[in-house]
Amino acid sequence: MDKTLLEHPLVPPTDPLRATAPVSEAEAARLLALDPPAYWLEIARELAWDTPPTVALEGELGSFRYYPGATGNVSVNCLDRHPPERTALLYEREDGLREEWTYGELMDGAARFAAALQDLGVERGDRVAICLGNVPEAFVAIHACYRIGAIYSVIFAGFSASAVRDRLEDARPKVVVCTDATLRRGKVVPLKATLDEAMAGLDIQNVIVARRVDREFALREGEHDFHTLLERTTRRAAPVSLEANEPSFIIYTSGTTSKPKGLVHAGLGFLAGAYANVKWALNLRPDDVYWCTADVGWLAFPIFALVGGLAHGATHVIYEGSIDTPTPARPYEIIERYGVTKVFTAPTALRMLRRAGDAALGGHDLGTLGLVSLVGEPLDPETWHWTRDSLGAGRVFVNNTYGQTETGTAWSSSMVGLTPTRPGSCGHPLPGYRAWVVREDGTGAAPGELGALTLTAPFPCLARTVWGDHDRYVRTYLADFPGSYAASDAALLDADGQLWVTGRLDDVMNVAGHRLGTMELEAALLTHPAVSEAAVVARPDDVRGAVPVAFVVPRAGVQPGADLEEELADAIVRGVGPFARPARVIVVPTVPRTRSGKIMRRLLRDLLVTGEAGGDLTSLENPDALEVVRARLAGS
Repeated sequence: MDKTLLEHPLVPPTDPLRATAPVSEAEAARLLALDPPAYWLEIARELAWDTPPTVALEGELGSFRYYPGATGNVSVNCLDRHPPERTALLYEREDGLREEWTYGELMDGAARFAAALQDLGVERGDRVAICLGNVPEAFVAIHACYRIGAIYSVIFAGFSASAVRDRLEDARPKVVVCTDATLRRGKVVPLKATLDEAMAGLDIQNVIVARRVDREFALREGEHDFHTLLERTTRRAAPVSLEANEPSFIIYTSGTTSKPKGLVHAGLGFLAGAYANVKWALNLRPDDVYWCTADVGWLAFPIFALVGGLAHGATHVIYEGSIDTPTPARPYEIIERYGVTKVFTAPTALRMLRRAGDAALGGHDLGTLGLVSLVGEPLDPETWHWTRDSLGAGRVFVNNTYGQTETGTAWSSSMVGLTPTRPGSCGHPLPGYRAWVVREDGTGAAPGELGALTLTAPFPCLARTVWGDHDRYVRTYLADFPGSYAASDAALLDADGQLWVTGRLDDVMNVAGHRLGTMELEAALLTHPAVSEAAVVARPDDVRGAVPVAFVVPRAGVQPGADLEEELADAIVRGVGPFARPARVIVVPTVPRTRSGKIMRRLLRDLLVTGEAGGDLTSLENPDALEVVRARLAGS
């Protein structure tokens, strides 16, 4: 890895964040030094329980139980224990529709919707599929499931009918909750029509439709209107006391195989992890106005909004639609309108704002904003500095984090207000986690040495199994380095303990004896003023083992050409070294990406090597990008 990235000075917390830190620096150091089970018992004392835990951990990876015998309810921790008059949600839709919900209204809605689900025959352990976007009904429906012990599964609203059907067939829900439609970039996206196609021939007993775009949307026989059902249900379901390890939700993650994995998380274990994650990565307080830009179908939203966020009692801004519609100034308008103090987003969203130019910032008062935290993919230092200096006018702290759907938290992060960060890094492992970077033979890598990222001890929010296929869980996560969870990501820990995740292990390339991750090559490209986004993949080479090939999305107004491609290749040479010069630089108007904005590098690699995009495509938002890239490859 380019050593200059590791030599950036550590950036300390800002004074306002330091002044409101949740603990002292000495206490933070003590927590970091605690054995994970002791730490997680301390975190448990900050939550509400029916039967508090007395034992932290039983068993080991693959069969562990955290807080065995302890009981409680997630919804109580997120809704009931906060002042009912406090504002919980400030909802805004792309077309300007706005709603405001208090904690009391959310609790009442969740309790009545839980009773309605019970009246429809939903019992503890039954599955409920949630096909909703970022709407208040998602909070109501999900916390209704938590309240009665139903296992929910959020199905991303942008999936095709085939992808939705795969998930319905796997989870076999008793009830599906959806909206008639959603809005995206000024267009109506018909979610219910997609669901109807997906459900054809499936035995699903009840469908509940929240009519949000078309209030007169026609329901089929036997279907229920969400709001009518809620209004007619006067009974409020009491929260069920659940054991800490009972399964609470299924979330599907895709990869190189055709069948998505239904990861199962325990309810109260996930609550403990999400609550602690928000405490350190955001230091979210009841007086914060906070915006998590993630989609409800991406696990960042349950961690940092639905569960971890609400558990801290802050006011949440919820936005439905594309954040750059109708103009790139929309995010700045939202921050200014609501007085947002903290934002949780993805590096891709920041690169999108940076690409649009600083003119959109003009005239907007963002003085309330003090923290931008991130997760999702590697963050290049250029975007880190733009976020602090341009977006944040030098006063915000930029906290890049790292986590996975499987880990249930962004477990590497700065402890906001307490520990520093280094631009481009993912902070450091938080209390309760034990990370180890290893070589291919399983021995520990030296500081600054690229290797495979592993976690060596269980923690409460780690996914417990793959729904219906525990053998697949063991093969996927526990077989490569016995005794450790394998993240399948390439990483290093620098001399200060900062974690750098450079990409998937499949993306690490060995170029003439040099091990390179995609992050450093892409960071070098992003220093060029013509570059908006960059993705680097490896192409097999008979002589050098592998050679890098770069895909670059230019900024607006930039014209592609041989001169630009040569300049971009030179940028990598300057940033990394002559040995890293890419075999090709391919300038394209778009690249395949997920709804959360992550570039799907494996599809670029497939197109480059075989000409076809293989594996699971269900998380792909823009299938047209495959043809664009394929045509560009053929033309060059």
